[in-house]
Amino acid sequence: MSTNLAQQLREGTTKSHSMAENVSFVKSFLGGVVDKKSYRKLVANLFFVYVAIEEEIEKNKDHIAVQSIYFPELYRRSSLVEDLEYYYGLDWSSHVEPSLATQIYVDRIHTVGFSQPELLIAHAYTRYMGDLSGGQILKKIAQNAMNLSNDLGTSFYNFKSIEDDTVFKNLYRDSLNNIPLNNQQIEEIIAEANISFNLNMKMFQELNSNLIKIMLMLFLNSINNFRKKLS
Repeated sequence: MSTNLAQQLREGTTKSHSMAENVSFVKSFLGGVVDKKSYRKLVANLFFVYVAIEEEIEKNKDHIAVQSIYFPELYRRSSLVEDLEYYYGLDWSSHVEPSLATQIYVDRIHTVGFSQPELLIAHAYTRYMGDLSGGQILKKIAQNAMNLSNDLGTSFYNFKSIEDDTVFKNLYRDSLNNIPLNNQQIEEIIAEANISFNLNMKMFQELNSNLIKIMLMLFLNSINNFRKKLS
């Protein structure tokens, strides 16, 4: 029996999705303003998030709900490691740690993985489907803004094991719709998806302060250069 969970998730997270897109860092990124230091910090934060999601999915892959969305071809850990090596060097692990907002996000994933594994569906849906749907557009923005060549620094957006994004998204949607869930579980998964969006938003908001500082510095430098020309 189909639950139409995919559509319910999409409709139930519309407001949260819109709010996340309006965070300054995200708006700047979509507008092609990408600072490399802020971006590499985002990559580091995402690494910790995906490690948590993928660890919990692996732990719970035999759970009746989680096994329906068990698609290791979506996993981002190895791709993020490639990007971290590009931005930080081979010793990247000694340079990165989760931000405060990221650690709260990671803790939430581990908590639901331990207590209510079916809620992992919400976290997987929020991250993986967003990455798969908008990944190529975001990749081009990052490449253009930071003058990146080939796939250097953008491995995160490459789903090498997925040949056709549209076919896979249809498969994923059908899998979501056929998970045996009751109405209360569906409501809880939608609520958790909104929590996931909010946690992502908090993570992006932390990056706002870095972006604002950079823009302020550029502004001050411009004024100083202008003053020197006048003196």
